[in-house]
Amino acid sequence: MELLTINNVWMMICTALVFFMHLGFAFLEIGLTRQKNTINILFKNIFIITVGLLLYCFVGFNLMYPGFSESSLGIFGFAGFGLTSPITDAGTLDLMYNEGYTYWTDFLFQGMFAATAATIVSGAVAERMKILPFMIFTLLYVGLVYPIAGSWKWGGGFLDQLTTPFYDFAGSTLVHSVGGWAALVAVCLLGPRIGKFKNGKIQAIPGHNIPLATAGVLILWLGWFGFNGGSVLSADPTLTSLTLVTTCLAAAAGGVFSAIVSTILYKNLDLTMFLNGILGGLVGITAGADQMSPTDAIAIGAIAGVIIVFAVSLIDKLKLDDPVGAIAVHLFCGIWGTLAVGIFGNLASVDQFISQLIGVGSYAVFCLVTSFVIIYVLKVTMGIRVSEEEELEGLDVHEHGMDAYPDFRLNEH
Repeated sequence: MELLTINNVWMMICTALVFFMHLGFAFLEIGLTRQKNTINILFKNIFIITVGLLLYCFVGFNLMYPGFSESSLGIFGFAGFGLTSPITDAGTLDLMYNEGYTYWTDFLFQGMFAATAATIVSGAVAERMKILPFMIFTLLYVGLVYPIAGSWKWGGGFLDQLTTPFYDFAGSTLVHSVGGWAALVAVCLLGPRIGKFKNGKIQAIPGHNIPLATAGVLILWLGWFGFNGGSVLSADPTLTSLTLVTTCLAAAAGGVFSAIVSTILYKNLDLTMFLNGILGGLVGITAGADQMSPTDAIAIGAIAGVIIVFAVSLIDKLKLDDPVGAIAVHLFCGIWGTLAVGIFGNLASVDQFISQLIGVGSYAVFCLVTSFVIIYVLKVTMGIRVSEEEELEGLDVHEHGMDAYPDFRLNEH
């Protein structure tokens, strides 16, 4: 009982840290975009976490952990609506649920992850997507797509049943690339912001508060201690400590190498590239944080940092507009981190790498198809893009009737 209490307390602390990450996402997104859209971005972030938790309670948790039968294909299952009370007939807490934590803690920890996928999309579509279609997308993606996809591995589905099971410790693919694929589809269907590309040339649209974006990244880094540390699913001192070390080192390496490569290529010390390099390192290590040595973690983070620089450049060359770099960070580095499990660390092998490829491909197909169907239907039925006037004047005034900084409004047309 004492061990259960210790493990459960650690899991609850990690749950709080992952919750805190939503503040980090909000700060990062508003910092890297223009002030006239601040309220809009904050509204979306608050909507995602509140509605996401309710959806995960009502359907998501039991879609993600359906208890697949032995005869099941491991693709879809549903254990029923709502949460089941973990109280025994005698009125006591069911201690047999899990040796590491209680049923309630399990739900809340996993629920914090669920909302992250839609938050990734929020940053990519910032400054030009209508709020109502985004809200409908969030309901469907967080409520249905994410938990079904998650069940394939974390719920004991077909990817977990491979001869060499697909491995994703804390969600480089299950969380980050699930959001990243949807972000890519959304950006393609939305088109770039007005003024992003002129005469075939890329035009920088600076964010209005880089200090706030920096604070957001540091908050996310802190929250990742819960994101990865909690994914140990216990307070095991050795494994938890190693996971926090590999997480931290990968983040540091990602930032440093992103800064070095971007400086060599563009001859300027770009803070935003430095920041996204840190996030890229964090996303990259997430799939195998418990399996890596410190040296492995540095290598994975460093490569993720380099990937960030070239991914951002590629996205611009393809005339795609991602204001916060969400696709480069969460999709590109999510894929890299997932594949890295088969290259580095305790699980490195040809068989493991093939399983990782199968997992990446499975999620790519599922997320591309589902997100395209959802967003395209929204586009042809109600429209997903605001008018030119609304975009130029800002979504805060037109969609929310308020201003984030009423005493400091600038002409940002």
